[in-house]
Amino acid sequence: MEMKTNPKAVLELFTSQGCSSCPEADAALRDWSEREDVITIAYHVDYWNYIGWKDVFSAPRYSKLQRAYARAFGAQRVYTPQIIVNGTMEAVGSRRQEVENFLAEADLNLQVDLSLDQSNLTIELKSDGTMEADATIWVIPYISEAQTKIKRGENSGKTLTYSHIARGRMPVGMWHGETSHQLELPLSDILVDGADGMAVLVQTKGNGGPGAILGAASIEK
Repeated sequence: MEMKTNPKAVLELFTSQGCSSCPEADAALRDWSEREDVITIAYHVDYWNYIGWKDVFSAPRYSKLQRAYARAFGAQRVYTPQIIVNGTMEAVGSRRQEVENFLAEADLNLQVDLSLDQSNLTIELKSDGTMEADATIWVIPYISEAQTKIKRGENSGKTLTYSHIARGRMPVGMWHGETSHQLELPLSDILVDGADGMAVLVQTKGNGGPGAILGAASIEK
């Protein structure tokens, strides 16, 4: 079992198997996922599906999430590959140095601890009481790694490897700045659609969309 409970950053990649520019970003995300201080999540959007290959991991909810981020950033369009860092910074996902520059400045101040037993996940948030926030606690189940042979579209003929592929995004509670906050969830409701791990994000809202991520943790079975 692998756990990350004190990361400095969460990288959320919006990607698609139908996008020829995305494999480089997918590979970069796999590399960043090896860092102990970084949590990575890949959201596969569905708006590239029309060009001949339906991304097997895509869902409209991830395109909707990306559009919500665009509203929060005041952007007029969405694109792939896009990386969001801690909910507040964005870059082209294949531009490693730009993302590395963001990571050098990144920090998460809310402690999020996770524990598992055979049937339940326990989430515990710890704060010094100085943080004032209305934040949502999100659980994102993911597949830690998978390969897909692409048969059509811009990446036709390639077999590509993906990591930390989101299989859902569930709000499970709110945090309002308490020094200690705990909740328990049944694993059977979390580990869905082949997921073998999960990330927990505590995230504010901002400008009509997602805001800053205050804390995070992840765990893989």
